[in-house]
Amino acid sequence: MTETSATEFERHRPFLTALAYRMLGSFADAQDIVQEAFLRFHGGATADLATPRAWLARIVTRLCLDAMKSARARRESYVGPWLPEPIVERLEAPEPVSADDRVAAPVALMLLLERLSPLERAAFILHDLFEMEFSEIAAALDRSEAACRQLVVRAREHVGEPKRRFEIDRDEATRVATAFFDALRTGNAVVLRDLLAEAATFHADGGGKVPAILQVLRGAERIARFFAGVFGRYGERMIPWSRPVRINGLPGLISIDPAGYVQTIALEIDGGKIVAVYVVRNPDKLAGAAAHVTAPGPLP
Repeated sequence: MTETSATEFERHRPFLTALAYRMLGSFADAQDIVQEAFLRFHGGATADLATPRAWLARIVTRLCLDAMKSARARRESYVGPWLPEPIVERLEAPEPVSADDRVAAPVALMLLLERLSPLERAAFILHDLFEMEFSEIAAALDRSEAACRQLVVRAREHVGEPKRRFEIDRDEATRVATAFFDALRTGNAVVLRDLLAEAATFHADGGGKVPAILQVLRGAERIARFFAGVFGRYGERMIPWSRPVRINGLPGLISIDPAGYVQTIALEIDGGKIVAVYVVRNPDKLAGAAAHVTAPGPLP
């Protein structure tokens, strides 16, 4: 590989990682897929250097479709609710301007993508999220353009229009999240209840590896009672260490619970209310998050 082609690949790496992450829901697996694409690009024999983005997207998509065969089988036997591997960023990290550079994806979108068949998922991600032409998608999926259009139409029936649906007001989200986490640390169930939307949901992914709620909790009252119960058991030791971060673009905390388990908590906020709480406790999904766990200290 020449220095020029290596530089060209690195220019597309964030896009390829974002594509693979949306396909697989695992950042670690996405990185492995992208590394395999790098090796194939390095070989150079079949790489279309005139349109490297499309060629690399085709390679990554096909690798992901192969990986999804075993991933879906594992998902069927997964213990408790499944959540994507959280992508944790510092609060001060700049927001990517281009969609190609935005590796993280909204958790709600990732859960909706789980409803799609692998081909629907691939076509939708490539077209609606990364604005690729149907001719390029057809080449990636080895299907006709008409078939790819139908795949996107069917996917939209489940997912809708993501660009409008998952936009957030960062100032509002920060305000609500701060109030929620303050109430969480003090066990104020009344405030917790008032911050939650009536139809709010609570998802906890322990993967059968660590203790976690094995069903999705629904309704503000039920979720508030759950948090009040945990606080009643642990008191101020409920979250002995925590740090505010962004998780998949959402306001959240990375924390250590009283048993010493690292976990992430992300809040989806709409209209000034929390509509979903996402907690990831499965240690297999927290290797990247662990880099944000430093010496214990109070929240700023």
